[in-house]
Amino acid sequence: MNLQRNPKAADGPAAPAPSARHAWEASGQSARQPAQNTGQKTAMSTGEFTRLADRVQALTGIVLPLHKRQLVISRLRKRLRALGIDGFGAYLAYLDSPAGEAESGEMINVITTNLTAFFREGHHFEDMAQVLAPLPGEADTTRRRRIWSAACSTGEEPYSIAITALRAGLAGPGANLRILATDLDTAALARARAATYPAGRIDACPPEYRRGYFETLRDGQVRVSSGARGLVTFNQLNLHEPWPVKGPFDAIFCRNVLIYFNAEANRAIVRRFVDLLHPGGTLYLGHSETMLGNHPQLVNQGRTIFRKCA
Repeated sequence: MNLQRNPKAADGPAAPAPSARHAWEASGQSARQPAQNTGQKTAMSTGEFTRLADRVQALTGIVLPLHKRQLVISRLRKRLRALGIDGFGAYLAYLDSPAGEAESGEMINVITTNLTAFFREGHHFEDMAQVLAPLPGEADTTRRRRIWSAACSTGEEPYSIAITALRAGLAGPGANLRILATDLDTAALARARAATYPAGRIDACPPEYRRGYFETLRDGQVRVSSGARGLVTFNQLNLHEPWPVKGPFDAIFCRNVLIYFNAEANRAIVRRFVDLLHPGGTLYLGHSETMLGNHPQLVNQGRTIFRKCA
């Protein structure tokens, strides 16, 4: 997930820059300049955690329950060290200062989770290939196809979509297929655009995928093939903010993300996805998000595959 300034996309978003929506009371320490120390005081009170969690939810919609406090502490320690700030009270004060606006993006980048893999939940890609296959007598170039990976993390999901499309003959020369990939985390997006991964990340891919769609670099890492890279446009988007996304889409992937939002936010996001789907288009959710696809225009196909009524 991600935060970036004024992105430009072929079929997709130009997201707003992050900014704090609420002003929290300062901790009593100066927020103008970070203290020059080692940031070793890393205990976080319940009150400090609540203020930080409220800020994260206001910026992103992500809900951080109290039992995540130690995880948040461990992830934010690097920011305290980088800024030379001693303690989370001072860090919250810094976030409230004029200099803290840019830090909001850094905070979100380190807190958000980027767990992903190539061809994760492979049945989704098999379904996509079948649903988007040309109709009898239809040429690949006659139909516009648009796919959105709405929480693309470091790129494995949209590149899996691209490779699936290439193998299914949906993205040959002249084909009108494009993949929009968005995320909240700017650092993850940078890695996604680079399309370079440790070789072990593709060990679980079938041999024909490894041979045909990845190149081995001199340092032993692998890079996604140019054909697959060329199908994907990466941009930042905050699902909690307005979406300047044109659509309509034939398929939307938003997997293992809605579980971090509250019920009201989930319903709103699913409604917006449905509005952007073609009739007959498909919404793919994560394996733990079955009930989140409940919507009068969505038909549950099983295995977290939801088809919009034609």
